[in-house]
Amino acid sequence: MAINFQPLVVESLAKQISENIRAAIMDGSLKVDDQLPTEEVLAKKFNVSRPTIREALKRLAAQNLIRSRRGPSGGTFVNRPSQEDLRSSLTGSTMLMVSMGEFSLSEIAEARRELELTCCPLAAEHREEEQLLTMVEEIERQKDPATTDVDFCASDVRFHRALVDATHNPVLQFVMFAVIEALQPATNLVIFRFRERAKILAQHERIYQAIKIQDAEAVEDALSEQMDYLCEQYAQAQEWQRERDESSQ
Repeated sequence: MAINFQPLVVESLAKQISENIRAAIMDGSLKVDDQLPTEEVLAKKFNVSRPTIREALKRLAAQNLIRSRRGPSGGTFVNRPSQEDLRSSLTGSTMLMVSMGEFSLSEIAEARRELELTCCPLAAEHREEEQLLTMVEEIERQKDPATTDVDFCASDVRFHRALVDATHNPVLQFVMFAVIEALQPATNLVIFRFRERAKILAQHERIYQAIKIQDAEAVEDALSEQMDYLCEQYAQAQEWQRERDESSQ
């Protein structure tokens, strides 16, 4: 077990300590199920108070990097975050960056287009009935006039998640999770007033049919058509936002 016990500055000691321990976990110096030293030992090693150590450990626990166990064999141990924990963290970070304006609509559109097109051939080749059924369910939901804009956007996300899941490639599924669960909803909120549901629905039906018959080229063509259409709506939304900002000045 190796933790980098470096001298610390006064500001945010708990944060620095948690980052020190986190780095040891990430680089493999601390492994899953390794037990951390006691609060008392850590306090002496870092030359800080035990409340500061407790705060540092709380930060790590909030990231699901450690867990505590009571009893004679208890203590604080390095945790193995679940796929869901990691995906949630990735999505949260992505959403934060979007809210801070780190990504433009055009950048999001470009990245989503290239990444999702990568999924198309694998989705066509490896799709199973589960993904096809999900797509059909979402298409039927999108056809329903009673479906609200919010529900339509959520259905759109689920449809494209099924496309990615159809690849059965865990790396693509993980990488695309933030794209589908964070970037796509963020852009949907901007362009839902400009896009035509009927066009999105028709494109989804084409994508579904192409995946069903395992025609990779047709899947790519249908998805490209949808991405081209969405890019037009992004441009329209940005122009609308610009005009609104100018009128409010």
